[in-house]
This record gives sequence, C-alpha cells and structure tokens, in this order.
Amino acid sequence: MDFMQFLDMILHVDKSLGLVIEQYGTLIYVLLFAIVFAETGLVVLPFLPGDTLLFVAGAFCATGAMDPWLLVVLLIIAAVTGNTVNYWIGKAIGHKVFTHDYKWLDKGALIKTHLFYENHGGKTIVLARFVPIVRTFAPFIAGVSVMSFGKFQFFNFAGAILWVAGLVAAGYFFGNIPLIRDHLNTIVLIGIGAAVVPLMLGGLWKFYKKMARRPS
Repeated sequence: MDFMQFLDMILHVDKSLGLVIEQYGTLIYVLLFAIVFAETGLVVLPFLPGDTLLFVAGAFCATGAMDPWLLVVLLIIAAVTGNTVNYWIGKAIGHKVFTHDYKWLDKGALIKTHLFYENHGGKTIVLARFVPIVRTFAPFIAGVSVMSFGKFQFFNFAGAILWVAGLVAAGYFFGNIPLIRDHLNTIVLIGIGAAVVPLMLGGLWKFYKKMARRPS
C-alpha cells in the first residue's frame, strides 16, 4: 500500500471500515484511536472522519467484528486526550498573545472570548463534539482564552462520553437497518443541522437584543 492509498483509506475509513478490519484485524483499534485523537487534538486535521466513523464502527460492533466496550473506552480516551493536547497548544499560544502587544491582534476581543468561555465554555465544549470542524477548534480556542483547566476537563470528559458512547450505540442498534445504512450521509447532515441551527438562532437572538438596547 503506497502513501496515497493509505491516505485515501484514512480519509474514507468510515466507508471502507469492513475492508480495513479484514486486512488489519485488531490493529483497527489503534487506527481508530489515532484518527479520533488526531481529529480532536490537531487543529490542522479537522477534515478527518468523526461522527460517521463512530456510527459505522458501532454498526460493525453489532456484527461481532469489534468489541463495543473496548472500542468505546479506547475512543473516549482518544477524544479526551486529543482535546487536552489541543487545549494545551492553544494555552501555550494564548500566553504569548496575552503578554505581548501585537498590532494584528485585537486583545480586547481575546479578553471577551476568555470571559465567554468562563461563562459559557462548558456547554460549548460539549456541543462542539457533535459539530464537525467546530469540535477540532473548540478546545484550541478554550486554551487560547485561558479557560480554567479543571472546568475544561469536566466538560471535556462529559462531551467525549456523550459523543463516543452515543454515536457508537446508535450505530450498534440502528446502523445495520437498510434504510439508515443507505441514507447515512443525509442523516448525518440532518444531525449537524439540528446541532448548529439552535446555536445560530441563539446567537442571532442575542445580537438582536443587543442592537435593540442601543440608543437610537
């Protein structure tokens, strides 16, 4: 297998998981651990599969191809440690931007972001787990904003457990139903919309109230 084939397998592992299991056996646990860790821990890799990967993995667990309990435990550890690494990277960068004056940086906006994460960061960390791209950047921004580590870890664990266990269980019980299996991409898009739209509406409502309070 050359590099391009390996990269294609990584990027589309949610579609070729059965073949990967046949070829690599128990090494599939290592591969899935690495993918989840990289997607949540490295800001430069937000394009790796996440939601669909967990769902499809759960479906294969139902066929006996993988141990669901081992899979869930390993992937929760991967999700937690990935977010933690991402947080520390953001915190390391955040320390510099807080202690140096950069013309290109709006320090006031950074301080406001820090305050937002102190007040609302917990639910942001949890909800971000279910939103592709956002889940990769949320822990990084939490670190940049110097969200307290204890608070971050509490919601980091909660979000990881809900995300991994929830999607693997959904795949385990429903992933092999033909109607769901054949329309998985549509279902994922609907799920993303259900997570993102309320956040967008909430943000627009707060913006509207803020504008309404301004003197004319």
